[in-house]
Amino acid sequence: MQIDIKTLDNGSAGTAELPDEIFATKPRADIMARVVHWQQAKRRAGTHRTKGMGEVSGTTRKPYKQKGTGNARQGSLRAPQFRTGGVVHGPVVRDHGYDLPKKVRRLGLISALSQKHADGKLVVIDTVAGGAGKTRALHAQIKALGWKSALIVDGAVDEMFLRASRNIIGVDVLPTMGANVYDILRHDVLVLTTAGVAGLKERLA
Repeated sequence: MQIDIKTLDNGSAGTAELPDEIFATKPRADIMARVVHWQQAKRRAGTHRTKGMGEVSGTTRKPYKQKGTGNARQGSLRAPQFRTGGVVHGPVVRDHGYDLPKKVRRLGLISALSQKHADGKLVVIDTVAGGAGKTRALHAQIKALGWKSALIVDGAVDEMFLRASRNIIGVDVLPTMGANVYDILRHDVLVLTTAGVAGLKERLA
């Protein structure tokens, strides 16, 4: 599959060959949803926690005698029915992540790449290196290209380009190994450099 290569100045830099088995498969929405859920679960901090009955401060003395008061029997003021009592079955510190087979993760990434190509939102540019590292200049180039929400994937991210792009709203830059389903889908345009295309071919081979 042939695709035109652009430059950041909106010029032409030839064509590139994209493998059909990576960029032209039938997108699987169910697989992409599974991968995104897996990514989001891994990102959860899991630091929420409440104190149980044995952890809250308070006396261990029985509030009043078992019989003869006319009140309901009580064994502790740290029980959950009291205002200062502990919480029953509350959240504990834990890891929300779980395992997802590599084949499913690979298929999810291929589906996301194919989805962007099918939607006409896949752009290939020659390179992003060699800039002056100025946000103003890069912002003008991106505005001219019409990218309001773009994920740029490069083989090895150029430090000057990363410095220029990190303060532009809606634009994110990732190396090939960092390309993932969630970031691809949450951006409108997927921009791959020629080095990024080569890296994805090698990664998904």
